[in-house]
Amino acid sequence: MFFQHIYDKSLAQGSYFIGCQKAGVAMVIDPKRDVDTYLEIARQNSMQITHIAETHIHADFLSGARELAAITGAGMYLSDEGGPDWQYAFDHIGLKDGSIIKVGNLKFEVLHTPGHTPESISFLLTDTPASSAPVMLFTGDFVFVGDIGRPDLLEKAAGLKGTMDTGARQMYQSLQKFEQLPDYVQVWPGHGAGSACGKALGAVASTTVGYEKIRNWAFQYPTDPEGFSESLLADQPEPPKYFAMMKMLNKTDRPLLTTVPEQRKLTTEQVLEGLAAGIKLIDTRNKADFAAGYVPGSLNVQGNNSFATWMGWFLNYQEPFMLVAEDTQIEDLTRKLMRIGLDNVLGYINDVNNLGIELEVSHVLTIDEFRNMASTDDIQLIDLRGASEYKSGHIPGAENVFIGTLPQNLDKLNKDKEVVIYCQGGDRAAIGYSILKKNGFERISNYSGGMNEWVKTGNTVAIEETIVNPV
Repeated sequence: MFFQHIYDKSLAQGSYFIGCQKAGVAMVIDPKRDVDTYLEIARQNSMQITHIAETHIHADFLSGARELAAITGAGMYLSDEGGPDWQYAFDHIGLKDGSIIKVGNLKFEVLHTPGHTPESISFLLTDTPASSAPVMLFTGDFVFVGDIGRPDLLEKAAGLKGTMDTGARQMYQSLQKFEQLPDYVQVWPGHGAGSACGKALGAVASTTVGYEKIRNWAFQYPTDPEGFSESLLADQPEPPKYFAMMKMLNKTDRPLLTTVPEQRKLTTEQVLEGLAAGIKLIDTRNKADFAAGYVPGSLNVQGNNSFATWMGWFLNYQEPFMLVAEDTQIEDLTRKLMRIGLDNVLGYINDVNNLGIELEVSHVLTIDEFRNMASTDDIQLIDLRGASEYKSGHIPGAENVFIGTLPQNLDKLNKDKEVVIYCQGGDRAAIGYSILKKNGFERISNYSGGMNEWVKTGNTVAIEETIVNPV
């Protein structure tokens, strides 16, 4: 058996290439959209991709199953579970609980494991030449390392009312099926730490059934389904805005993108024309370089591992946009964008200094400057982190406005006061600063050191209504 785990750090998303070396055939599970990765693995190992499978209709990334099928001619093996509202609207080979897929000498048994979504399935692999016992379980967003899939995304991200309570009950039942598997079976999930598909995902790539039964919080409610549901639904992170679009695009017919696009380099005139037409300019430089001089009205979304997630929060799928990026960076950024379907890139530029525009400079505070400002009554202190982060500890006097919803909550900020923003380490505050400036806020300061610096230097932290003084 040939096995390779492909992991996208930008979305904390795992996909899998599993092949039978004797037959020279392979299956890919939950492929990302830039599918050249799998084609290269197949080429290097003299294998043909004959099967493509998905664990469920994904919300956090745009599946590459259809792109890969278009290139290879492989069959798409997708869930037909979940009822009429959860069927894929394009041709595929339907799977039900108990379905068997043969890939050479490898056998995959389908387990219907609803909870995260109604149609969710897992794949139990047996390497038949080696043993008649199963060896691996590919769980998608069912069971993670140290956590399980959240059942509230359909309601919170896609607006399907009443689905999260049903999902929590289904998840409890699915976990009972999981517990019946042999302890030695390896578990390979669809996501790792950093994904918004759960709240406490582990950082290691895989686990075992036995380890999760001992250490995963979700298995500590053997006779208490109500307590389980309450714990499962509590303190889940805010689902990114683009998740609803991913659900729709992954379920229905859509245009395919079978190669990684090459972005054009824009001239000064093209950029100026775009800005005059109201086209957004996304500056992907690091926050310090952006703060030192940026194009008025541009948005600072750094080109790091969180790039795609924040782009999905602040751009829609109809509007074109331009990028500020280095030549060496543009392919990586393009891949990150195509993985969530943001394909409307007009082009990019390297240097904002050549546009002939007077650049603006961000007002970034040192910790001493922040302390002096925080001691006055003439500021409004805004914590841009998620609600659970805020509840676990924030700077005293701060109000919580999550960065992802900041554009919809500008009325909560007082333009007559100095608005001071912070987050954990400065990245989200850099985005927030550019959003506020674009929306006409002039009295803004960014405490870029954020909670990391605040705690490290021994300052007072507020937890809910309790004030904690570090020792």
